[in-house]
Amino acid sequence: MFAEPLFGDRREAGRSLAERLRPSIEHKNALVLALPRGGVPVGFEIAQNLHCDLDVFLVRKIGVPGQEELAMGAVASGGIRVLNHAIIQHLGIPDIVIERATERELQEIARRERLYREGRPPLNPRNRTVALVDDGLATGATMLAAAAAVRQREPARLIVAVPVASKEACDEFRGHVDEVVCAATPEPFYAVGVWYENFPQVSDDEVRELLERAARQHIA
Repeated sequence: MFAEPLFGDRREAGRSLAERLRPSIEHKNALVLALPRGGVPVGFEIAQNLHCDLDVFLVRKIGVPGQEELAMGAVASGGIRVLNHAIIQHLGIPDIVIERATERELQEIARRERLYREGRPPLNPRNRTVALVDDGLATGATMLAAAAAVRQREPARLIVAVPVASKEACDEFRGHVDEVVCAATPEPFYAVGVWYENFPQVSDDEVRELLERAARQHIA
């Protein structure tokens, strides 16, 4: 497998994506909601370049017991859940197992909310243009849960924005949100990290630091 990276790192990808988003969100009372952890450096650069507010939006994959990498659904802040009924039926997963796994992920979302925000209240997306941002989109299960949850908060306009994605994942979202902005849809796609020269794990400390910087500017 050989693929030429498209971006040096997530911050560079965010600056590139900001230019694609400029006509849609600049000067429109916009809010960037970044999916932690990888989406936060991307979202931070968008917010900086387009003078938007930045916040995190927590979403967690609900893994199949014993095959946690296989998603049977996802849950987002506010308790919104999206299930993959085909996988659940195929594997015969009982309701009680789904409910227990969901509760575990909701507890983890609550823990991370406290960790990342450090007492700051979440920013309200109601009647605002909202850009849901991640560092890439492979299958889209977690982003779909996030979009459903944000939609319930009644934004004026909802955009899914990523630097790189599979064409199939981008196309899937066009019926769920007002706009999809994928800066690049390389074929074959391989995986998100392939398209970055540097793709380290983003730490909780980096997420907190970027959110704190953005919050200081919001208050100022």
